[in-house]
Amino acid sequence: MRVPLSWLREYVDLPADLDTDALEKAFVRVGLEVEEIQDLRETVTGPLVVGRVSSIEELTGFKKPIRYCLVDVGNAEPQGIVCGARNFAEGDLVVVSLPGAVLPGGFEIAARSTYGHVSNGMICSARELGLGDDHSGIIVLPPDTDAAPGVDARPVVGLDEVVVELAITPDRGYCLSMRGVARELSHSLGVAYRDPAAAVLPLTSEEPGYPIKVEDPAGCDRFTAVAVRGTDPIAESPAWMKRRLTLAGIRSISLPVDITNYLMLELGQPMHAFDLGRISGELVVRRARPGERLTTLDGADRKLDPEDLVIADATGVISLAAVMGGANTEVSVGTVDLLFEAAHWDPVTVARTARRHKLPSEASKRFERGVDPQLTPVAIARAAALLTEYGGGTVDERVTDVYAVAPPAPIAMPADLPARTAGVDYPGERVVELLTEVGCAVERDDDRLLVTPPTWRPDLTDPADLAEEVIRLDGYDKVPTELPVAPPGRGLTATQRRRRTVGRTLAEAGYVETVNYPFVGQETLDALGIPADDPRRQAVRLRNPISEEEPELRTTLLPPLLATLRRNIGRGHRDVALYEIAMVFHPTSAQGTPPSMGVDRRPDDEDLVRANAFVPDQPWHVAAVLAGEIEPAGWWGGGRAGDWSDAIEAARLVVAAAGHTAEVRAAAYAPWHPGRGAEILVDGTVVGHAGELHPQACAALDLPRRTAAMEINLDAVPLPGVTDAPPISGFPPALIDVALVVDRATPAASVESALVDGAGELLEGVRLFDVYTGEQLGSGRKSLAYKLTFRAPDRTLTVEEAVAARDAAVALAAERVGATLRGA
Repeated sequence: MRVPLSWLREYVDLPADLDTDALEKAFVRVGLEVEEIQDLRETVTGPLVVGRVSSIEELTGFKKPIRYCLVDVGNAEPQGIVCGARNFAEGDLVVVSLPGAVLPGGFEIAARSTYGHVSNGMICSARELGLGDDHSGIIVLPPDTDAAPGVDARPVVGLDEVVVELAITPDRGYCLSMRGVARELSHSLGVAYRDPAAAVLPLTSEEPGYPIKVEDPAGCDRFTAVAVRGTDPIAESPAWMKRRLTLAGIRSISLPVDITNYLMLELGQPMHAFDLGRISGELVVRRARPGERLTTLDGADRKLDPEDLVIADATGVISLAAVMGGANTEVSVGTVDLLFEAAHWDPVTVARTARRHKLPSEASKRFERGVDPQLTPVAIARAAALLTEYGGGTVDERVTDVYAVAPPAPIAMPADLPARTAGVDYPGERVVELLTEVGCAVERDDDRLLVTPPTWRPDLTDPADLAEEVIRLDGYDKVPTELPVAPPGRGLTATQRRRRTVGRTLAEAGYVETVNYPFVGQETLDALGIPADDPRRQAVRLRNPISEEEPELRTTLLPPLLATLRRNIGRGHRDVALYEIAMVFHPTSAQGTPPSMGVDRRPDDEDLVRANAFVPDQPWHVAAVLAGEIEPAGWWGGGRAGDWSDAIEAARLVVAAAGHTAEVRAAAYAPWHPGRGAEILVDGTVVGHAGELHPQACAALDLPRRTAAMEINLDAVPLPGVTDAPPISGFPPALIDVALVVDRATPAASVESALVDGAGELLEGVRLFDVYTGEQLGSGRKSLAYKLTFRAPDRTLTVEEAVAARDAAVALAAERVGATLRGA
């Protein structure tokens, strides 16, 4: 929200000596974040003057239209200036920066030769002066501008202004207006405040005006409209209004549209102006019907959703309510009869519509945060008065006002709640005084307050909100800062320590940790090839998702993690290895509606049990993805591309860091390649999967071929007990290699397990160092070569002891998996 200080001074008596530092502190004191305070007087230095265009010469022979203009800037002779803009004519007043001026961004103006002429300055646009983003043409001052050629142009265009940029949080929607900001600043500085809405006599009539029917009072509980006929279609907006809109960051369009934008900024009430001559029949506020479409003011043809609130006439939908009007009833240069509309819309519906259509607007931003429903007759009265003042016409004596607004509900609050919340002694009289200051009606009954919030504060719904208001207005700086004393003997839990160990292990292995949004859509699960009956398809759906394309909470970490992998590859990183440790969400089987619990008291145990029954199951998972080279190539030799084995090794590392040994077994499980994927087991239980992703999944998600991934349910891995330190023997080991031939489908982990069990206590270590397949082994056979390390803690092993242990290991492998010694 951009707030020009001169505009703000109309509603609040700011001290004359208020500097920018004190102004920022005043805003911060009431919880408004100041992003920037811009003193426009310092943005342009040097000669910036008003000029009158004396003559225009069209230059030809160039790739784009160019004009050579003689401009009267108050000197003895007009100055010649080359300009490419075409939105001005001879006799127009313009803004000219002469040689020696420095514009925002350090752009210095000097006389220079261009297009065969010497240009002694520049005719400026709004963007060149830092007044806005409009660069479609230069600034043309209204004919009634009280400024002669050669005078300083800064006061004329608003460059003598201080503009404050505020970041308004969603709960403070009333501050998206001069009315709301001025009220807050009056609280902070303790100065007089003048409500701009109180100075307007609302338009009312016993007989309704234009016929309007509201079919959905839950979505629109107030709709006010008035017609203005016979206006001048070419009337210009007054200079002061254009200047204020420009300073607030809004482009001037036409008088009716400028008025609606101006009142939105002044009062916080978004409005819309219809061309009355292009409306057919009764206006109806309703939900969109299946198949209906609307071309909005931005030129886009939109397919409407049955949840969208719309305004329709006899021909169909003419406006996407509270978001954007339709092009078929747009006010144009030929419009002489208008219908001003101001309404109060359901915030949740507006927010969903704006996000569904990817159409955020200044109007929807305010409606979804809450607008004062009592402003609609004030806004149309002010709009009609401004239009007739500057554009002529006659206001219809009949006003339509469909009213179904529920009054604010009183809130019961203990008088000492703010004191108990902040640890500051707030006497009861002070609490009543501060709540009354923000517009609340307060009734006191001993230690209990009954507070009715004002209509412009829809965010005040609970005692905690009222307590926050008292603390905020009295001053956050008065709240003591005391660090709580940490209870002794508490540190990380066992599961927290395990997650940190797993994360550290993957980071040491070369993976980079990421934190992703937990939102997914069914389209991504389709791309991964996850079957329709897979439990991962059963997801928790959000009521108000950030994106309609990702409305569900993830049941697997892979979709967001793979999206991050794709984004990094798209930005030029060819060798990427990422991991994430986070929760996934599985819906419960609870039926019915969860209990409604306020914040004024602690819920009882029964309510907590019922509420927890609806909380999704949220196990911790760990996932890793990799693409590109796992070992880079260089002068030392060729590199090695990451593959399925690296994903399986990452899974082994995770299970080892969790205190267990992983068993790997071939398995087909989407989205992994059926021949290059495996399931990871711990104590016979499947805890995850790893391997190369299916080629179709890689293609659908625009990932490199052979992208590999693993995912493990950490909560499914048992917590290890106390680990005994391994004995360290000072005696030499006995190293023996064995090569065993088994069926190609036999997992290496099964062979290793048999060797370990058969070798007994003398076996210190076993490692697979070679896998061989060939015709001499026979069809469907493979050779697995293991290095066995034997050692005794109290003596040097004899050859006979080592060979006996080796033979026992091979014998058990033969019994379990049918292994035979290679070459035997």
